[in-house]
Parts: sequence; structure tokens; C-alpha cells
Amino acid sequence: MKDTPFVAIDCIIFGFDQKEESLKILLLKHVLQSGETTWSLVSGFLNIDESIDDAANRVLHSLTGLTEIYLEQLHASGAIHYGPEPRTIAISYYALINQNAGILDDKYSAHWIKLSEKPKLIFDHDEMVSRAIKRLQRRALTQPIGFKLLPTKFTMRQLIKLYEEIIGEPLDKRNFTKKVISLGLLKRLTEKEKNSSRKGSFLYKFNAEKFNKGVEKGMTLHTT
Repeated sequence: MKDTPFVAIDCIIFGFDQKEESLKILLLKHVLQSGETTWSLVSGFLNIDESIDDAANRVLHSLTGLTEIYLEQLHASGAIHYGPEPRTIAISYYALINQNAGILDDKYSAHWIKLSEKPKLIFDHDEMVSRAIKRLQRRALTQPIGFKLLPTKFTMRQLIKLYEEIIGEPLDKRNFTKKVISLGLLKRLTEKEKNSSRKGSFLYKFNAEKFNKGVEKGMTLHTT
């Protein structure tokens, strides 16, 4: 049994800051005895009596208190010299959560960091983040999973800014809006958000039926 490797579950957790209109990642801060600060992904170990999906959900729930989080397995890392002793196999997941929905457990020293300001991470966590970003960019344009980062009600501006943050470049706002509406993904509400302008912006919510079909069967949000 002493030669059995540990299985680590590493979670790349994305959130969208509505006030700053920026895509963020949830990281753990570690202060070493030397005073040096290091950063890592949110991680845990697989228990003998649970599946790896259950382990990932447990790790996320223990930190945020949230359930039914969008979660997707990303990659397995098992190089001989990966991580510290003892031998460890790492399975990474990426998750999308409404940044304002959960309450972070203070004991973990977790912080939301702008993706553009991400510090260097321990082990091969930077590689995991790079893989997760590429997967998120592909998925967000072929399935409407980006909506998982938004609150129940949101403005069109928030949706556009979110997708610009995910893709990493400006969108043709008019064509993107037409595309999303033509797919039937949105329901425009009579309510308005009044913080951004005196006139206010209409609020939207996603059409759950169309959303679920889009996630299951796929659809393109490309505008060209």
C-alpha cells in the first residue's frame, strides 16, 4: 500500500466580477515559515470511497458552500517527478461559478484574482490554468456555458463584457447581440438596471430550455 500514489483534485475556478467587468480566478494564498508567499489552485485529495467527480464537487462545496456547479474534467498529470513526495497523480477540473453567489470559507485564505494579474503558481498549476482557459474559450463559443458566470438577471452589456473577457478580444457587439437573440437563448425582462445610466438597461435572463439544449447538443456563438 505504501507504493500506492495519492490522487490530487485541482480545481481551476473562474468567476466574473460584475463591477470590475473582469474575469477572475480563485486562488489559495500560502505564507511559508520563511515569510515567502506562494499561490496555488484550490485542491484536495481523493477519498477511497468517492468518485473523482464527487471529490471535485466536495472540494468546491467545502470552499464556497455552493452545489450544482458547472464542472468539467480537464486533464490528468502523472509524470514521475510531478509534485512533492509521495508520488501524486493530479486530475484537474475547471469550474464556472457566479462570483457573488458563494461565501468563501476564510480558513482557506482564498482570493479572487484578475486573470490578467495571476501570480506564478506552484507545481504545474500554471499549465493547468492555460489548458482551462483554452477549453473555456472553445466551449463558450460552441455551448452557452458562459452564462454560468452571470447572475440570474443580467444586462446585455454584462454578457458582452463577459465574452470579451473569455475570448480575450473585442466583439462586434451588434452582431453578437443579434446572434444570441436569434438563438432564443435570452428572455428580455421588463425590469431595468439603473446603475449604469439614467435611462437604464433592460435586464435579461436565459431561456432554460434553450440553454440546456445548447449545452447538450452544442451551438455556435461565432458571428462570422
